[in-house]
Amino acid sequence: MLCLEVPNIIWAKNQPDGYDPSNEPRPLRVLERIGQVLCTATILLFRNTTPTALTPWIGWFFAAIALMFVYELFWVRYFRGQRTLDDFYRPLLGIPVPGALLPVIAFLVLGVYGRLLPLIIASIILGIGHVGIHLLHAKELRKEKALAS
Repeated sequence: MLCLEVPNIIWAKNQPDGYDPSNEPRPLRVLERIGQVLCTATILLFRNTTPTALTPWIGWFFAAIALMFVYELFWVRYFRGQRTLDDFYRPLLGIPVPGALLPVIAFLVLGVYGRLLPLIIASIILGIGHVGIHLLHAKELRKEKALAS
């Protein structure tokens, strides 16, 4: 949770110029908020049912860690860069809107690892809202850049 929350708190004080959430579709914002609350609550309240010994399921856990590591690389790139909308929405390792997509997939994979259906469902809800919003922002940015050139 700290790998997710700390960069977002720092970002809140270092948002890119021109970032405007006011045009985000309300249904996506509602799904995003519900997904955020459900993911956080599920991680804090539910126990994973996977044995802690090395089993084939451990691969899912390592995949979630790898996804969060790449997510942290996204933030390093953003904070070391100009902190522009381009920096924020630029793909990373071929992953579109990595700041939105990586944590959602990490939560989904963590849900599979822990065999936590509530976390899997919460991740899907979060993904629809969060990734949907950021794909729209990225699309608007591409449109603006095309008009400017």
